[in-house]
Amino acid sequence: MNEQKRLAAAASAGSLAIEAEGLVKAFGSNLAVDGVDLKVGTGMIYGVLGPNGAGKTTTIRMLATLLKPDGGTARIFGHDVTKEAQIVRQLIGVTGQYASVDESLSAIENLMIFGRLLGLSRAEARRKAEELLEEFGLMEAIKRPLKHFSGGMRRRLDLAASLIAQPPLIFLDEPTTGLDPRTRTQMWETIRRLVDTGSTVLLTTQYLEEADQLADRIAVIDRGKVVAEGTADELKASIGTSSLHLQVRDPLDLELAKRTVEQVLQASSGVAVEGGRITAPMADADRVTDLLIALREQGISLAEMSVQKPTLDEVFLTITGHGVKEEEPQETGNSPEKQEVQA
Repeated sequence: MNEQKRLAAAASAGSLAIEAEGLVKAFGSNLAVDGVDLKVGTGMIYGVLGPNGAGKTTTIRMLATLLKPDGGTARIFGHDVTKEAQIVRQLIGVTGQYASVDESLSAIENLMIFGRLLGLSRAEARRKAEELLEEFGLMEAIKRPLKHFSGGMRRRLDLAASLIAQPPLIFLDEPTTGLDPRTRTQMWETIRRLVDTGSTVLLTTQYLEEADQLADRIAVIDRGKVVAEGTADELKASIGTSSLHLQVRDPLDLELAKRTVEQVLQASSGVAVEGGRITAPMADADRVTDLLIALREQGISLAEMSVQKPTLDEVFLTITGHGVKEEEPQETGNSPEKQEVQA
C-alpha cells in the first residue's frame, strides 16, 4: 500500500488524469471504438455521453487496462495503459453497470474481501469497510446479504468497493442506470464529494440531465467516435441561440405581441404562435429588457415569460441525428458493451 500511496501522490501532481489519442477497438467486423481522443484534467468530473452501443464502455475498459487497444495510445497520469498496466491499476477504481460483488455475503464481508485483496490487514480492511458503509448510508444493512439489497443499495455498495484503495481516478460506467430519482440524486451528491476529496471521475451516462448536472466537461460519443466535446454550455451554444417563450394575459393582444417581438428581437422569421404562446429565437439575452419595455408601452400584459438555452437533448439530436436512447446496441452476444466491468 505504501507504493500505491506514493503513486497516488505523484498522480495528484500531474496535469492530466487521462490522455487518449486515436483509441481503436474492433470485435470481428464491428468497429466498437474508432479513433477516440480524450484529455481529462485532474480534479474534475468528465462526462462521456452516448447511446447504447456507442463505444462508451469499451473505451473505459481500454483505459482501465481490461481490454488491449487495437490502435492508438492511452495514458493514465502519464502511465501507458498497455506498457505500464500494473501501475495504472493501482491508480484507478472501476465501477461497472452491475455490482461486482458476492450476493451471498454481507455488505461488510464484501468490502473486507476487496480490502484484503488490495493488501490491507484484517483490522484495516474492517475499519475501511465500516467507514465506507457509513459514508454511503449502508450501516443499517451492514450484515445483510446482498441478495436482499435494493438496486440503489447495491449500486452504492459497488461504488464503495471501488473506493477501498482511495484511487485518484475513478471510472463510473453508468452508475445510476435503473435507479429511482431519489437514489440517483443521492449518488450525484456522493460523486461530487469524491471530487471534493481529491479524486478525478470519468462518468459515462445515457442520462442527459446527469451529464448536465455533474460534468465539468462532456464528450459526446456516437458510433465509436467523439463527435463533440466541451462544457455543457459550450455544447448548447454550438447548436444555436436561446429561445424566448412568452404568454400574454389577453388573447386579443397575441398578434400585436408577436409583431412587437419580431421588431425588438429583429427576428423576421422563426417567431411562432401556438396554443396562445409565442416562441422566438433569441441570440442576445440583453434584449429581454428592451422587449419588456416595448410590450409595456403597447399595453400588453404578460402571464408568463422565460428564456431557455438549448437542452442537451437538442444538442445530442442535432449532433448525432438521433436521440440518446433511440439507437439499439451495435454489439451482439457477449459484447464488451454488455459485459460487467470489474477491477
